[in-house]
Amino acid sequence: MHELSITQSVVEAVADRVGERRVTVVRLSIGRLSGVVVDSVRFCFDLVAEGTVIEGAVLEVDEPTGHCRCRDCAAEFDVDDPIVLCPRCGSADVDVQSGRDLRIVSVEVTTACATPAAAPTANRA
Repeated sequence: MHELSITQSVVEAVADRVGERRVTVVRLSIGRLSGVVVDSVRFCFDLVAEGTVIEGAVLEVDEPTGHCRCRDCAAEFDVDDPIVLCPRCGSADVDVQSGRDLRIVSVEVTTACATPAAAPTANRA
């Protein structure tokens, strides 16, 4: 299950970047042709984040479709399946132009605020 090591790498990369700030949201883009099982990443995320500044953060994942171009007939088309055949001519000679990526898109963090000063009290006589 390579999703565990992928998720560990994501958590480590985010933790290294944010320092001591608490992470509230991690947004990933995992292309549908990447070979990564998104449900497995979701399952592993909370386990891997435990004990880090990412613990308790929400994981949001976008799953963009793949985009291909047929080298035989020049047709361009979107696909969700990693086994790609041109829908126009049936050729397997296609150039996958997108959909294999896995990116950390953004991270939201909170910063610790200073403890509020005590409100002044008025002496009323």
